[in-house]
Amino acid sequence: MPKVAYNLTHPDRRTTAVVFASPHSGRDYPQSFLRRTRLDEHSVRSSEDAFVDQLFDSAPRAGAPLLRARAPRAFVDLNRSAEELDPALIEGVSRQGHNPRIASGLGVIPRVVANGRAIYSGKITLAEARHRIDTYWRPYHEALQAQLDQAHEMFGQAILVDCHSMPHEALESVAWRGTRRPEIVLGDRFGAAADSAIVDRIEAAFTAAGLVVARNTPFAGAYVTQAYGRPARARHAVQIEIDRALYMNERLIRPNGNFETFRRLMRGIIRDITDIGRTPAMPLAAE
Repeated sequence: MPKVAYNLTHPDRRTTAVVFASPHSGRDYPQSFLRRTRLDEHSVRSSEDAFVDQLFDSAPRAGAPLLRARAPRAFVDLNRSAEELDPALIEGVSRQGHNPRIASGLGVIPRVVANGRAIYSGKITLAEARHRIDTYWRPYHEALQAQLDQAHEMFGQAILVDCHSMPHEALESVAWRGTRRPEIVLGDRFGAAADSAIVDRIEAAFTAAGLVVARNTPFAGAYVTQAYGRPARARHAVQIEIDRALYMNERLIRPNGNFETFRRLMRGIIRDITDIGRTPAMPLAAE
């Protein structure tokens, strides 16, 4: 089993309300899991946000904490509710209404990886699913909540930047003819998870670096932005999706020749984003 649920890197001095978190870049695959899956060790990594934690590793030097999952997404998905249990995979779970993520095999314990490839040959027990949730999901979210609470106490607001990557092919239908396709997608659940002024400044940080940004299409944010984004309470959550082709070979799951150049570019973007959390919080809306 993964030795720890997460790594949390603190800055020497916390100077911003921004918290960076990477829930899908974990790559500590348990041997017992690898023996059980029907996939090979390469294929099972296909839904991993590989190397995203490395792209954001300068956050502590910019004054912000960085929370990184250790358990991989194929083992337990930290961007799902703990109650998103898949009856097609987990014994003893009853069907409760229609949840498109569960129906597609992407519950908190995933049934498939990218392109719908099945992870298991049969089912797993509810006890095993609960063990993964209790051992990895809950500690990660407890740590995330603690960092956001501390940010709010120190700075009057908390700004969660939820860090992800997306397959290059996911953007094929997004760009209009004659325009550059988006390279970054910001998800704020169409304004429900973050104040628009904060999202504007995050977008400006990427566009100033020469990157093309889209909002909420095709990714508007999932459980994390829904659970932690409360802009009326000065708690904001924005999901960032980065086109994997910018820094890695998707087929080989390796950094490409542009990796270090893009990583350096990200350092400047991260500094700009952390500056947002140094601005006094805006007055809360009347409830």
